[in-house]
Amino acid sequence: MHPPASSSFLLLTGMSGSGKSIALRTLEDSGYYCIDNLPAELLTESIHSLHSQEREAPDRLAFAIDIRSRSDLAQMPEWLSALARQGHAPQLVFIDSGDEILLRRYADTRRRHPLSHLGLALADAIALERQALKPLRSLADHIIDSSTMNVHQLRREIIDRLGVGDELPPALLFQSFAYKRGLPPDADFVFDARMLPNPHWHPELRPLSGRDAAVRQFFENDPDVTAYLAQTQAMLDRWLPRLRQDTRSYITIAFGCSGGRHRSVYLAETLAAHARRHGWPDATTFHRELD
Repeated sequence: MHPPASSSFLLLTGMSGSGKSIALRTLEDSGYYCIDNLPAELLTESIHSLHSQEREAPDRLAFAIDIRSRSDLAQMPEWLSALARQGHAPQLVFIDSGDEILLRRYADTRRRHPLSHLGLALADAIALERQALKPLRSLADHIIDSSTMNVHQLRREIIDRLGVGDELPPALLFQSFAYKRGLPPDADFVFDARMLPNPHWHPELRPLSGRDAAVRQFFENDPDVTAYLAQTQAMLDRWLPRLRQDTRSYITIAFGCSGGRHRSVYLAETLAAHARRHGWPDATTFHRELD
C-alpha cells in the first residue's frame, strides 16, 4: 500500500493560462518551498536532493510542472508511483480553465502559448496541450477550474481547498514620507497630513521628529490632530480586515507631510501602535526621510 498523499508535498500542473503561477505564489506566501517550471525528468532527483542527509528538507514543498515537459509527461504516472513507494507521495493539483476562457486570456495578455513554437494556431496549441495533460488530469487529487475566478478568488480557493489556511498574514507597514520627494509607489493608502499644525515652526521642536516625546505631546494637545487620528483609526479598523481576507501579502499605509519629519512620522507611529493592539501584532513602521 502506498503512503497517503500529503499536503506538505504538492505537485502543481494544469493548462497554460489557467492560473498555475498564481497558485504557486499563493503556496509560496503560505510557507511552501516552491520550484516553478521543474522539468519532469528532474522530479525524482529533486526530491532525493532535498531529502539528502547533507541538508534539512523543507517542511512543505510545491513543484510546478507544465507542458514544456511534454516529452516526459507519459512517464509521470510511473515516477509518481515510485515516489509514493519511497514515502514521498505528493498531492497532484490540476488547475484548469475552459478553452474559450483560455483563448480570451491569451488575447487579453498577448502572451505566447508555450507550444506556439510548433507553428500552431492558438486554439490548436490549447487542444494539443489538453490532450498531452489528460493522463495527469486523470490522476489529480484536486481539479480546480478557474474559469469564473479572478485572481483573489483563485488564491482563496487554493488556500481553502488545499488546507493551507495557516498562511502568513499580510505584512502591514505604516510609512511616513515628504511630499516634496514624491509619493511611495507601493502605498495602498495615502493620507495627507499637511493641513495639521506643523512643529517645524516651533524652534524648540524643529530639530526633533515625530518619535520624540515633546513632539508627541504637541500633537496630543491639539484637537484637530485628535480628530484626524480618530477618523483615520475608524476607517482602518473598518477596512483592514477586508484586506486581510483579500489574501494580500503586503499592505502599506503612507502618511505624508511637507518634510516627512514631524506630522507624518507621528501619525505612522501612533497608528502602527494602534494596529499592534488590534489584531496586527507585527505591524511595522518605516520613515523614508529619517531611516
